[in-house]
Amino acid sequence: MPIFFILIIFSIVFYLFYRVKSFRSHGVATKEWLNSKASIALGLFLIFFAINSFTIYITMVTYIVGAVFILLGLVNVVVGYKKYKHYQPFAIQEYESMNK
Repeated sequence: MPIFFILIIFSIVFYLFYRVKSFRSHGVATKEWLNSKASIALGLFLIFFAINSFTIYITMVTYIVGAVFILLGLVNVVVGYKKYKHYQPFAIQEYESMNK
């Protein structure tokens, strides 16, 4: 299905965008905040990739590998979201202190 292909492309682009942005940032909290966004994007990539593989190939191996990808993707999304919520106030505070 083309919608999953588009979502896969968007999620991998956002993952690369946030990963590069985290390498270029100088603040510790900002790096962790951007890494958490990258983790969410990577988790979404794994989920969309697994769902797309379910629609293309119909074998038992696909279902097993897809289930593992979905579980890993869900773990990445949940942990990334928790880290995002934790580091967001620190990143805002760090940004405000750097721009004074």
